[in-house]
Order: sequence, then C-alpha cells, then structure tokens
Amino acid sequence: MSKEVVIIDYGAGNIQSIQFALNRLGYTSVLSSDQAVIKNAEKLIFPGVGHAKSAMRQLKETGLHQLIPELTQPVLGICLGMQLMCKSTEEGPTEGLGIFDVNVKHFKIDQKVPHMGWNLIKNLKTDLFEGLPKETYMYFVHSYYVPSNTESIADSDYGQKFCAALQKENFFGVQFHPEKSGAWGEQILNNFLKL
Repeated sequence: MSKEVVIIDYGAGNIQSIQFALNRLGYTSVLSSDQAVIKNAEKLIFPGVGHAKSAMRQLKETGLHQLIPELTQPVLGICLGMQLMCKSTEEGPTEGLGIFDVNVKHFKIDQKVPHMGWNLIKNLKTDLFEGLPKETYMYFVHSYYVPSNTESIADSDYGQKFCAALQKENFFGVQFHPEKSGAWGEQILNNFLKL
C-alpha cells in the first residue's frame, strides 16, 4: 500500500531529491500550500533551500506562518526549514516561526562559509536516529547555524560546535540534508515517517 506524505510548498526548496528519497522508501508525496491539505496530512516535511527573508515572506503571503506552529502531527524541517522554525535568524535579519526558542546565527569562523559537504553528527538522541551508529556522516550546505541548546538532539562541529538536529514535541528539524546523505539519511527519513 502506498503511503502519502505532504511536502509544504512555499517556493523554497530543492523538492525533487526529497521526493525521490521518499519514493525509494515506498512513500508518495504531495507538494501543497493548501492549508486544508497540510492540516489533514499524517506527516509533513518542511523543506528549504534559499534565503530566509524571501521564504518567510512567502509563508506570510499564504498564511502558513500561522498554521505551521499550530500543527499537531509530526513535522520535519530540513535545512532552511529547520532554521525558519526558530525564533529568528541573522539572515535578513528575519523573524522565524518561534517553534524553537533559539536564534539562528551566521558562521563567523576561520573556515570556508558556507559549510558544505559531509560532516559527522554525534550525541544522537530520540527515535529519529534509531538504528544509526553513534556518530555518522551527513551532507550539509549552510552559512547559518543553530547554536546547541536544550532542544538539540544531535550536534556537529565546523569551526565550533553547533546543533545538527532539534526536537520539540511533534516538531523535528535537521540542519543537514537527509535526502542527500545516502543510506543513513534515508534511515532518518524512514524513522520520521514511522513515528
């Protein structure tokens, strides 16, 4: 039986690679900005590639900035999606959705920014990482980061320690791209879809 996942459509995102990963796991996906479709979805993915300020403008134009924080089903924010779930971001600067009580910062380090490529995630907590090794490589592309905080469920290092994943109730966020992170990335997506 085919299972359906809703990907929140707000014009920000490299959606195709997420759809391909979901297909490989036996799920079909619907891309939607329709509030009723989003509200009634069993599982939601909140993707994002691009600039926070224009992404937030899109969310406000569709009223999704009010709907998303009120959702009660599992929601997975990926990359910019995770950052927009925070209180604010220095990119813009922009006010976020305020689901996570933390502010997104710009990397001010000696290394090359954006942080791009494979990096180790560690201190893994919650069922999102079930079946994964204690430390594993994921694929990152970002210039802004979430500082480690009480809702961190994974950390990484790039010139400094930062939060690689967050969870608060039904909301999850990952800074890396699980859909581009090979078998372990797909395991994370599969774990999320089985929650």
